[in-house]
Amino acid sequence: MTPAYSIKEIGSKLRVLLEKAVKKNLAEGILLSGGLDTSILAVITSKFTSLKAFTVALRGAPAPDIGYAKFIAEHLGLKHLIYNFDENTLSEALPNVIKITKSYDPMEIRNSVAIFLALKFAKNHGVNTIMSGDGCDELFAGYSFLFNLRKNRLGRELQKLWETMSFSSIPLAEAFKMKVKLPYLDPEFKSFATEIDPRYKVRSEKGQIWGKWILRKSFENILPKEIVWRAKTPIEYGSGTTILPNLFNEKIPNQEFERKQRKYLGKDKVTIRDKEQLFYYEIFRQVIGVPHPYNPQARTCPQCNSNVPNDATYCRTCGAYPIR
Repeated sequence: MTPAYSIKEIGSKLRVLLEKAVKKNLAEGILLSGGLDTSILAVITSKFTSLKAFTVALRGAPAPDIGYAKFIAEHLGLKHLIYNFDENTLSEALPNVIKITKSYDPMEIRNSVAIFLALKFAKNHGVNTIMSGDGCDELFAGYSFLFNLRKNRLGRELQKLWETMSFSSIPLAEAFKMKVKLPYLDPEFKSFATEIDPRYKVRSEKGQIWGKWILRKSFENILPKEIVWRAKTPIEYGSGTTILPNLFNEKIPNQEFERKQRKYLGKDKVTIRDKEQLFYYEIFRQVIGVPHPYNPQARTCPQCNSNVPNDATYCRTCGAYPIR
């Protein structure tokens, strides 16, 4: 931990190390959500090189990332390209996303399909290296489920995140022969970030609890307050893919869902929780096959039979949570 440093000193060192990390990970483009993580990278990168910023959203869906990304792109003078994809484009992308991620977890797919389409959009504009804000939420406690934990518990939960974090942007980019640059995971920056006392990561400010508090304070005089104090918005909410559960609920009749739910439980020993997951599972079954344990003697997920780590509470294949 870093009790020897004052808040001002921590902020100063964070800025220095992150600038160093960004310089080592310069790219032609950035996946810009207009959130804190990518806006920090954009403001630092713009000091060294011109940058194309890419933002995507599902057409017709609420997608707050568009407005925030426009705001910060204009503020920094970035070339900003926006792609509003439709349901047909999304459906065409799903088999590739599911095959690459090896998952039919609805939350994973809703996030990853937006990333996939953003990467494809960037590739079509001649970009082969692209920057992402992956890792920031894990390092600085950006997730709301961490906000009400006591300091020691928060430290333990963060440690678990650091040991298990993985990002679909990496294999998704590889599918386009692109390289994702992840400045937050630069070894020197990551090492310092993990040493910062958790009480500086989750903290109250003006009557509200904030994750990534120390990072916000470090950049509050560099970025507009609308960006610095923007609440974390998961990719699915920011891009509008969060409406997908409702779309599948409308498209798949109840009788069909119940029939297939029974069919896959009996035939594949797979539990299907909802209509959206059913849609993804049928694609998974086609492009990968019925999930099964690679090691039958090791721990398996009770809902899909995939192997899971001994200490896992979540299955990456089907999204079951909590698993015991």
